[in-house]
Amino acid sequence: MYARTASWLVAAMMLVTGGLTMQTVAAAESLGVFTDHGDLGSPKNAGSTTYDAAKQEYIVTGSGENMWADHDEGQFVWKRIKGDFIVTARGKFLTDGGQPHKKFGWTARTSLDPNSANVSAPVHGNQLAAFLYRGTTGGKTEEKKFDVQDPDVVQLERRGNTYIMSVAKFGEPFVAQEVSDLDLSDEPYVGLFVCAHNKDDIHKVQFQDVRITLPADAKFVPYKDYIGSNLEILDVGSGRREIIYHVSDSLQAPNWTPDNKALIYNRNGQLYRFDLASKEPKLIDTGSATHNNNDHVISPDGQWIGISNHVKEEGNKSIVFVVPIDGGQPRRITAQGNSYFHSWSPDGRELIYTGERNNKVFDIYRIWLEGGDETRLTDGQGLNDGAEYSPDGKYIFFNSTRGGGKMQIYRMKPDGTDIQQLTDDEFNNWFPHISPDKKWISIISFPKDIDPKDHPFYKHVYLRLMPYPGGEPKVIAYLYGGQGTINVPSWSPDSKKIAFVSNTAGD
Repeated sequence: MYARTASWLVAAMMLVTGGLTMQTVAAAESLGVFTDHGDLGSPKNAGSTTYDAAKQEYIVTGSGENMWADHDEGQFVWKRIKGDFIVTARGKFLTDGGQPHKKFGWTARTSLDPNSANVSAPVHGNQLAAFLYRGTTGGKTEEKKFDVQDPDVVQLERRGNTYIMSVAKFGEPFVAQEVSDLDLSDEPYVGLFVCAHNKDDIHKVQFQDVRITLPADAKFVPYKDYIGSNLEILDVGSGRREIIYHVSDSLQAPNWTPDNKALIYNRNGQLYRFDLASKEPKLIDTGSATHNNNDHVISPDGQWIGISNHVKEEGNKSIVFVVPIDGGQPRRITAQGNSYFHSWSPDGRELIYTGERNNKVFDIYRIWLEGGDETRLTDGQGLNDGAEYSPDGKYIFFNSTRGGGKMQIYRMKPDGTDIQQLTDDEFNNWFPHISPDKKWISIISFPKDIDPKDHPFYKHVYLRLMPYPGGEPKVIAYLYGGQGTINVPSWSPDSKKIAFVSNTAGD
């Protein structure tokens, strides 16, 4: 629409394009994932948008009479997105008072004109959430209200000409509504907005965990086609997320090293060490094991990494090996496959893994590091997977369909006795990971409409946290991911952070 001002200009240049009063951004500044910002319509008080790259946080200040009827006013920060998308953010007002219907959220628009056809996904100052949509230019705005208390996480998704708004109070699952047959062009303007609902007021909103996700094509083939990956770190106490690295293909399953200096992940069958200080990855030499999957775990003393490598000469079956943490020739542990490694005993003498035996029966097995026969710990009821020792060695936690329904979380004693179910809800819950301080269990929860025995790529999933003894899980991250997101233990040594992977197409 216009060129950015030269980097030596400090003052911003004002111009009007269509109905949007735009304020160009000096090239030295950044809007993160967005392209530009400005005021929709002609509000009495000009708005503004700033981006803190260190915090990956936006502060959007907006005025305007309303986002309603046949036209809109307010501050808008946006980019054009072609095709399907999922946009998600967590927001809160930094200014008190004002109109109960002051609002913030996402909007997707055919144009930058104030009367443009659009869908808007706002949260109001009085905690109301309502899906707003104007089907034609200058048409009447309609709404669908939500019955949600205190929402602060808001998501807008496009699937062709269907738009889905989802909202939640942080910690709770989304509640969703959709609008179909709404044509906003192939490449609408999509972004965050703030509206004061009063021409004399101006309000400020903080947005964090802002994500623009381009989902996988509907025709993608699992384990053949891949989209990009974000390596992220979640602060468990605040829920704040940070993207620390991105690749355009598949990066999976970060482990956190015991010395708190690095993450280890797999990419295209190879393992990499990602230095947390330099933010640079380095290939780990795993010798002949070059077809590793995402089941790899670091030993408690930090000297070894157990890996699951597909052996070509054995029908590409997954076999468990161990290799020095800094690289070297792997040593074989399991005699047969498929074997998918998941945990070391706290003393580092035993390994536990999922074994596929006897015509697709998946059970949990234990074997000594120094060799010997494997010991079967579960009894063939359902699919048993994702086993992990508690830090004190008293329990093994795992996920299973043994209840005959959804995938749920269980624990048992190390000899396979005294099995207890810990979750029983609508989700398919996988991969329990115990915090080093033994206070929490992190899990990934898949939608209820997938096969309980599957943990597929590229789905709407939650990372959830539950107390170590058991209890109601709460959502700590809303993301697009699944397979490879958090298959392996990924707590920081101080139990304050979790590393994981989210996915998006494109750069």
